[in-house]
Amino acid sequence: MKKNYVSNSEESVRMFKQGWMEALSKVHFTVPLILYVPVILYCTWRAFAMVGMGILPFIGCFAAGLFLWSITEYIMHRWVFHFIPKSRWGLRLHFIFHGVHHDYPNDRLRLVLPPSVSIPLAIGFYFLFRALVGEAYLYAFYPGFVLGYLCYDISHYAFHHLNFKNKLWMKLKKHHMLHHYSDPTKGYGVSSALWDKVLGSDFIKK
Repeated sequence: MKKNYVSNSEESVRMFKQGWMEALSKVHFTVPLILYVPVILYCTWRAFAMVGMGILPFIGCFAAGLFLWSITEYIMHRWVFHFIPKSRWGLRLHFIFHGVHHDYPNDRLRLVLPPSVSIPLAIGFYFLFRALVGEAYLYAFYPGFVLGYLCYDISHYAFHHLNFKNKLWMKLKKHHMLHHYSDPTKGYGVSSALWDKVLGSDFIKK
């Protein structure tokens, strides 16, 4: 298998000449928490106080949102982030979105999605879900989906910069490290290895 360049530096390599574009490509790992925990709390409050949803329907919709995120995470990582275009412009765009992370996997400021990417995606998914499930279920379903995203982003940062003693977290970290340092065509799940097992992209672990 072809070995690509991989740096173990925690510093950020410059990608853009323009300072404002460079700034938008970097983000501290706490920023998603600051942005989206209030969204989760607001939607949860709205589901109970405004919509009048019962606790059991809320739990069911919330769990469905979490489950859908796990599928979305896998699809985006495998077929969007790892899609290799042929054009020079496409290759540049691929490097900006995901290639830089594989070349510099420990870059502390490029391990979670920057708001310039996550906010448009969050808005797009919000309106998509509102059209599909309606407001009666939206405010329980959407916060589950957003929590799934936060688990993905924060665990992704943790896998690259923290050591674990818990067996589950050690197993998930190993799964992601194999994706980076062994075979990037396998192990697309980050917060969960479920869909790698289901869709045949898991590693053969001895």
